[in-house]
Amino acid sequence: MITTDRGPFRDALPNGGRLLGLDLGSKTIGTALCDAGWSFASPAILIRRTKFQKDKTALIKLARAQGVTGLVIGLPLHLDGSESPRSQSTRAFARNCEDIGLPILLWDERWSTVAVERVMIEQDLSRAKRAELVDKMAAAHILQAAIDALVMV
Repeated sequence: MITTDRGPFRDALPNGGRLLGLDLGSKTIGTALCDAGWSFASPAILIRRTKFQKDKTALIKLARAQGVTGLVIGLPLHLDGSESPRSQSTRAFARNCEDIGLPILLWDERWSTVAVERVMIEQDLSRAKRAELVDKMAAAHILQAAIDALVMV
């Protein structure tokens, strides 16, 4: 199941469980995990993108090791909410991950990278350190927004 609607996604997970958040970049996949009670999200690992099958294997390995019950993937939209070529690429990625057997929620990520960059600049992190952290921090931002909305359903 792939959805942008938090209701059906939550219904697919009646007992909650850990979620894996993804921020798909062209060179990396930032990941984040939340606790089973959907209280907080934390950055996890950064996956360097290679071939899709290798990327998918790394995600499956992480999901199994962490007991993940669902995926939350950041959906890049234009500021007006319309879809972009990157949105279509993200939807294709999600379709290719559907056989993992976990429900997938596509979550609006319009401001995630900007918000994370701002915080890291305020913390006076160097450009190199920000570049190293931005994707997994954005994944945590996306996942936190999703779980905050999920507990409201």
